[in-house]
Amino acid sequence: ETERQRERDSQRFFESLSGAGKSIAVLTSGGDAQGMNAAVRAVVRMGIYVGAKVYFIREGYQGMVDGGEENIKEASWESVSSMLQMGGTVIGSARCKEFRSHEGRLKAAHNLVQRGITNLCVIGGDGSLTGANLFREEWSGLLEELVQQGLIDEDAVQKYSALHIVGMVGSIDNDFCGTDMTIGTDSALHRIIEVVDAIMTTAQSHQRTFVLEVMGRHCGYLALVSALACGADWVLIPEMPPEDGWEEKMCQKLSANRAGMKRLNVIIVAEGAIDCNNKPITTDQVKDLVVRCLGFDTRVTILGHVQRGGTPSAFDRILASRMGVEAVIALLETTANTPACVVSLCGNQAVRLPLMECVQMTQEVQKAMDEKKFEEAVKLRGRSFENNLKTYKLLAHRKLESELPHSNFNIAVLNVGAPAAGMNAAVRSAVRVGISEGHKMFAVNDGFEGFYKGQIKEIKWADVGGWTGQGGSLLGTKRTLPAKHVEKIAEQMRAHNINALLVIGGFEAYLGLMELLEARGKYDEFCVPMVMVPATVSNNVPGSDLSIGADTALNAITDTCDRIKQSASGTKRRVFIIETMGGYCGYLASVGGLAAGADAAYIYEEPFDIRDLQSNVEHLTEKMKGAIQRGLVLRNENSNENYTTDFIYQLYSEEGRGVFDCRKNVLGHMQQGGAPSPFDRNFGTKISAKAMLWLTKKMNETFRQGRVFANTEDTCCLLGMRRRALVFQPVVQLKDETDFVHRIPKEQWWLKLRPLMKILAKYKTSYDVSDSGQLEHVVRNIRPKESDASGAM
Repeated sequence: ETERQRERDSQRFFESLSGAGKSIAVLTSGGDAQGMNAAVRAVVRMGIYVGAKVYFIREGYQGMVDGGEENIKEASWESVSSMLQMGGTVIGSARCKEFRSHEGRLKAAHNLVQRGITNLCVIGGDGSLTGANLFREEWSGLLEELVQQGLIDEDAVQKYSALHIVGMVGSIDNDFCGTDMTIGTDSALHRIIEVVDAIMTTAQSHQRTFVLEVMGRHCGYLALVSALACGADWVLIPEMPPEDGWEEKMCQKLSANRAGMKRLNVIIVAEGAIDCNNKPITTDQVKDLVVRCLGFDTRVTILGHVQRGGTPSAFDRILASRMGVEAVIALLETTANTPACVVSLCGNQAVRLPLMECVQMTQEVQKAMDEKKFEEAVKLRGRSFENNLKTYKLLAHRKLESELPHSNFNIAVLNVGAPAAGMNAAVRSAVRVGISEGHKMFAVNDGFEGFYKGQIKEIKWADVGGWTGQGGSLLGTKRTLPAKHVEKIAEQMRAHNINALLVIGGFEAYLGLMELLEARGKYDEFCVPMVMVPATVSNNVPGSDLSIGADTALNAITDTCDRIKQSASGTKRRVFIIETMGGYCGYLASVGGLAAGADAAYIYEEPFDIRDLQSNVEHLTEKMKGAIQRGLVLRNENSNENYTTDFIYQLYSEEGRGVFDCRKNVLGHMQQGGAPSPFDRNFGTKISAKAMLWLTKKMNETFRQGRVFANTEDTCCLLGMRRRALVFQPVVQLKDETDFVHRIPKEQWWLKLRPLMKILAKYKTSYDVSDSGQLEHVVRNIRPKESDASGAM
């Protein structure tokens, strides 16, 4: 009955949102960014889905001014079928001087009215969006002029009286206030990190120093996050210029690192880097300084437009698809009095913000920098940027022994469960923050198994150098749970005087922490602060929207799907059945399906039967009779014990006979392997740093009579991301949220993304509009009350 009610509510929503008789145009403007095509695809398909006519405007505002059939062309469902995985923008982008003039905008208005277009979806930077808003404000005046010139009649003025505009920010610099991430930023970070990882191998061979210039004329986000993700020795960004005398400090640090047996140095420079007198700092200056003062073999690499290139990452595809669908809903819900809005990302929520508030805030950042109010500029960039900067400073600058606080506390860190990319970044962060806080850090090899066997030794600052880019778990990890071995683990805790525990891992880590909590009644050794950081490709840990490793796995799935789909181009019609990991959690299949443009994704959380399978086959058969040559179906490994991957493959093969043939692929452990994505490196680094500061606080609070004694529920926590905040939650309180039989949380936020995949694959489906963005004010997003995880980056 609930399902029927949801269907009826959804039907009413789509009827109220009907785009019948409406025309929407989509354009990309300014610089290109990976993921723009995914946004265009989502706008086109969602627009057609609700019954609107959708038009491409080619070459940005230039195409709108020039008009003509080639520049403003109606889009069809099939016309965006192979766009998702393509970088850049297929419909072209150009900077247009003519649109800046009144005459240019008059021509553009005439071209739109001729086609009945009064809804514009603009994908670009703040300049493009500001231009769109000016166009909207002038619209009624422009129509009056067109009437006076005899180009349109009064009826057209009445019919097309208001222009509605929704913006999406496509910019690799992530320099737009109000959104946690702009389309293209994550992909640009992928390109940078790929280059840095490659350079590190050659730099180590020759004991070299590399100075890398990354994009970011006015914003240091790319430089800062890539420095954090690769453990760079020094970073120079426009928002936080180095203090006078920085040259000497930098050389001292490089020299100390080299003396500590580090064979390479990496310095990252944002192209807009400045000193505290607002004078530019160039890569050549930095190179000359290192050569002159230290005599190190130094090379400069300017990444340039490589950062804009290549295929979009899984994150950018999902972000752009969500934003595109939300933009169409926003256009159809808008009224003449609604201000122009921009669709933004706030944690894992899509929100709408007043466009000009965001633009104004973005301009305030530049104003603060021009006035040398650099701390204010960092704050205006948002909590995420601030947190990145604090974490980088905490990890990059090693204090002298004399500067360190002396705590007499010992902390053990271990990995538990299956390996996940980003675990090593989390361990590195924990070790270095712990040492900075004055603690002794102990590494436990092979999880709880190594713990009871006594595989524990002190780990120093230099021991974790270069760990951020390493995949898997360098400490070693096992699925063993501690319950059977608590006595031996207690012995080891006592022998090494362990005062706190940091456990990095998946569902086994969560269960293990519960077992240690239970053992407190019998063994005082476990009456110490304990915290868990979620790390598993399955993303199935209760209390956290995201786990370290899931983003890397999603990118592995997306890359493989791209290659598999490409293998079908030029061949006969073909459907691919792909099995993903995840246990009973359908996160990888669902979100990977959205990123790869799948036709269906079978998961345990959404039960399916033979009728659903038959319906999917019929849908694909119909699709294959048209222009589209290939289909993609994902299946989570434990989605159904009877409808196995082999069964689905055989069913599709039989039912599609004569129309398409079938292939299957089990992705297996490749989803756990490879170098961690920038997102996972960054998330692991920041979440671990926060966990260590919490442990320090708890140890100090519970230290009495010469020892740490913590036996309350709130001293055994899981640190998880909830929406946009990193929250410490007692593991006891998470019991009610957990399905222990299937090892998944009872509520999972990503299930609301499933209708998007179905809509974009042309299925009639229900859509939960309660999640649709509402217009908010930008200030609320820039200064949230709780600490911002902003999608971890």
